[in-house]
Amino acid sequence: MMKLITKIITTISMLVLVCTMASAKVVVAIDAGHGGKDSGAVGPTKLYEKTVTLSIAKKLAVLLNKDPLFKGVLTRSTDRFISVSARSEIARQQRANLLVSIHADAAPNRSAAGASVWVLSTRRADTELGRWLEQHEKQSELLGGAGDALAGDDTNPFLSQAILDLQFGHSQRVGYELAKGILKEMGKVARLHKSIPEHASLGVLRSPDIPSVLVEVGFISNSSEEKLLKSNDHQNKIANAIYQGLRNYVKQNPIIEGQQ
Repeated sequence: MMKLITKIITTISMLVLVCTMASAKVVVAIDAGHGGKDSGAVGPTKLYEKTVTLSIAKKLAVLLNKDPLFKGVLTRSTDRFISVSARSEIARQQRANLLVSIHADAAPNRSAAGASVWVLSTRRADTELGRWLEQHEKQSELLGGAGDALAGDDTNPFLSQAILDLQFGHSQRVGYELAKGILKEMGKVARLHKSIPEHASLGVLRSPDIPSVLVEVGFISNSSEEKLLKSNDHQNKIANAIYQGLRNYVKQNPIIEGQQ
């Protein structure tokens, strides 16, 4: 037991070192929802969700890249289709520290309105944990240099589970706190559908190593909000609110800022 605990501590230490050395800036992967053949929701005047999300994502990237704390990277910069699973893979390839996926909501009830922020549900996290445990190559990809500490450790199957469990737990905690910060800023420029983060089983939030949030910028099915979402001025306000939420979180949390 002591040998296992020692190995877990060693692996965690290596993870911290890898994360600290991974980037000179906080890398934020900005995921513009939908794209290409997948238009997403469509508003009353035929405004496509994919168009709105890409425009806001680009504006957010500009804001982040003007700030020396951040590096903003887009999962897509054009109107093209990317599978849900590929989005988190792109973020990982870019060594992202955080992922923000941008969407616009829709509902049969055309009076539904307001922005919201979603985080990964514990149930979905448990499902994803099981999948990662079944894929040894994915574990190595996730753990980077710390993967060597797990290599050939078939006699201790609980080690991989313990490390991945810690990763998921950390990502969920960071994601939830980040979501609260973004909601606070969004409430200054837009109506909120829910004032606290919501939990969901969403594929784009599935990465155990990248704290992730999904921002619904408003209901495109609501004629008034569709008009706002089409507005360049409102898009700028939304992008700035997300940026301020990210910046406030990073400034208040030295674990993330320590990667500078």
